[in-house]
Amino acid sequence: MRHELKQKPDFAALLITFDAAGEAIRTETSAMLARHPNIKMETNLSGGIFAAAKRKLLGGESLFMNTFTATAPGQTLWLAPGPEGDIETMHVQPGWGIYMASGAFLAAGTGVNLDTKWGGAKGFFSGAGLFLLKCEGDGPVFFSCYGGIHAVDIGPQGYVCDTGHILAFTAGLNYQVKGVGGLKSLLASGEGLVAQFNGQGRLWMSTRKANGLAAFVHPFRAVQRSN
Repeated sequence: MRHELKQKPDFAALLITFDAAGEAIRTETSAMLARHPNIKMETNLSGGIFAAAKRKLLGGESLFMNTFTATAPGQTLWLAPGPEGDIETMHVQPGWGIYMASGAFLAAGTGVNLDTKWGGAKGFFSGAGLFLLKCEGDGPVFFSCYGGIHAVDIGPQGYVCDTGHILAFTAGLNYQVKGVGGLKSLLASGEGLVAQFNGQGRLWMSTRKANGLAAFVHPFRAVQRSN
């Protein structure tokens, strides 16, 4: 199975080309853009009803997933996320997984297991709940966001990032959520909470966040006045 990321970074789409019959990939619901007519599609509760319900309730992902399986070599499948933005990929291996924000998951190979992880009582991802989606096993993982994606390789010096812009990070990183400066900075700076990362690994950040767009357009929205 091969993949290409097309139309990056503003309107990214994922092109999957299957090398053999029987190869398959699991995707979020509504992710398919187009496909070869002979590719088989099945919709199921990936991992069983309890695992699917856990991802839905705690990780913010869809209850169901679609599995696309090739019936012959050379068949192609196009996938695209809902929001305007970018797509990135990582090949997870045993002992080296990835954590991502709620709603970031797009697709993964069938050898990848999806689970949830407690993200901290402070609400690690601002506005997105308290849990992270954990991807481990062996295979490719594709994730997306509104806006562009910027990757940073973190070493011993550590790194600080606004929690609302954190998209995904490798399992080799640890983090601590805290406020920016003192109480005055937290309330008046507009920065909110940040995550202090330590360890060795890679962090992916989104260059935009949806609630920032909502705040920007709010003053321009039409308001109906009562007489």
